[in-house]
Amino acid sequence: MEEAKLDSKSKSIPNENLRFGERALSAGGAAFISAVIVNPLDVVKTRLQAQAAGVPYQGSCRLGCFDSNSTLVHDLRSSSSPGMCRITGSASVCSDHQYKGTLDVFCKIIRQEGFSRLWRGTNASLALAVPTVGIYMPCYDYFRNRMEGFTTEKSPTLTPYVPLVAGIIARSLACISCYPVELAKTRMQAFKGTQRDVKLPGVWKTLVDVINPVKGSSNGQNYRMLWTGLGAQLARDVPFSAICWSILEHTRRSIFSFIGEEPRAGSIIGANFTAGFVAGGVAAAVTCPLDVAKTRRQIEVVINSSPPLRQVH
Repeated sequence: MEEAKLDSKSKSIPNENLRFGERALSAGGAAFISAVIVNPLDVVKTRLQAQAAGVPYQGSCRLGCFDSNSTLVHDLRSSSSPGMCRITGSASVCSDHQYKGTLDVFCKIIRQEGFSRLWRGTNASLALAVPTVGIYMPCYDYFRNRMEGFTTEKSPTLTPYVPLVAGIIARSLACISCYPVELAKTRMQAFKGTQRDVKLPGVWKTLVDVINPVKGSSNGQNYRMLWTGLGAQLARDVPFSAICWSILEHTRRSIFSFIGEEPRAGSIIGANFTAGFVAGGVAAAVTCPLDVAKTRRQIEVVINSSPPLRQVH
């Protein structure tokens, strides 16, 4: 009798019967927690990508590009002759402010800027994660359930592709609606402060600087700058979601079929974690070049507006 009650409780609220608000609340809560935990790794990744793009850290080192005649080129795009690029500046100073790997970024951020700077941009991540995932996950579940019901009845051969299409649609909606905050987060994480005690710009100030990079240059068309790099963001997020959800759903169902018996809470959590780990790892590896392109696109205006290089002999 007791087992029957437990079974009825475990089956009383299946995933398909959750309301949109319940899905949004649970997804937003999960995004809130993950944003805080993962933010240091996100900062490290952004710093490495920004350094490769030529972000001048502390003004000590710059990416100098030289043509075949050893002449310094200020704008690589204006040079038609082949050449080479290298970091310019004092070697001893550059080595101290140049990142050499993931662990090196952690150590130098803690030593030069303080431990708390590993959570630089967390407020933007939280402001971004809750509405984005609150849109993304419920929309994915909604579109997946609707399309699976339709394809199962009308065209069963298309059912395996439902997670891919639902992931693309849901991620596109979430990305477009919250993109300005994503832009602010990347810029906040890419550039470090020169002094520990100086408060760095927050999300609002960063977005204002995007619209008006020079004081007094306000223009109605500048608001379009808030969506700078949206195409690159979609080019990364859409394939990521398509790959991730396609692998995740298949892996999760395979694990449940392997378990065989009625899944309990522990096995459900384990299956979801394993499937998410595998799917997320594969999707991140495949779309990493697109992520690098997205970061460069979001910070390129700041790089191009930095002081010109001086030739080093």
